[in-house]
Amino acid sequence: MKFSKGHGTENDFVIVPDPEGRLDLPPARVAALCNRYTGIGADGVLRVVRGEDAEWFMDYRNADGSVAEMCGNGLRVFARYLVDQGLAAPGRFDVATRAGLRTVELGARGSVTADMGPAEVLGTSSAGIGDRRVSGLHVATGNPHLACVVENPVSAFDLSVAPDVDTNRFPEGVNVEVVRMVGRRAVEMRVYERGVGTTSSCGTGVVASAVAAARAAGEDRGEWEVRVPGGALTVILGADSTYLRGPAVIIAEGETLL
Repeated sequence: MKFSKGHGTENDFVIVPDPEGRLDLPPARVAALCNRYTGIGADGVLRVVRGEDAEWFMDYRNADGSVAEMCGNGLRVFARYLVDQGLAAPGRFDVATRAGLRTVELGARGSVTADMGPAEVLGTSSAGIGDRRVSGLHVATGNPHLACVVENPVSAFDLSVAPDVDTNRFPEGVNVEVVRMVGRRAVEMRVYERGVGTTSSCGTGVVASAVAAARAAGEDRGEWEVRVPGGALTVILGADSTYLRGPAVIIAEGETLL
């Protein structure tokens, strides 16, 4: 099976071309591909399939093989792959996802901007992280997030195991972020992703973190810098949508027997 490998702020993906949708990708195979010791190693798999509402559909799977609605870093990497492979021209185009159509904009090189759609604030909840319990904002950015604005450095929080959350509110799990203000419209963030674990970055979580930080600061629009372990991303909170801008790099391609 042919594959490519890419990342956006160290959130990495195995990219599998399957235009006609004939490839069998059960959860066990996805998990084997993402295994960092016996597989290629990644936070998830991006299957490149022809779509109905757009030319290309991003079929995203978490590292454990579970299906996810959206992935912001994955979307940018997916767009970069399409352009690098000559499957799409540089500029603006739509990508179909399980969360609906998403518009991306990119050149032949450089960063990628993705229209992530409007973020929906659905109330508040809390998460048990290690020996701490912190409150957070429930934000839907194509998939569910609990973005917790904290006062301590985010490195102080133990995200080695899944945070304890309200399973009644989040029956299918939730991505949990700890977010701290570090400057004017600038935050640092760490994340525990459902179906993956701790990752260096999470695009939809970056957007959710900016939304939560803006709420805490008494703002609702503007441009935010979100610093994650894998780098920095820009979030633009607009009147009708949110936008995520940052790097997306294809680093390898080859074939696997998995």
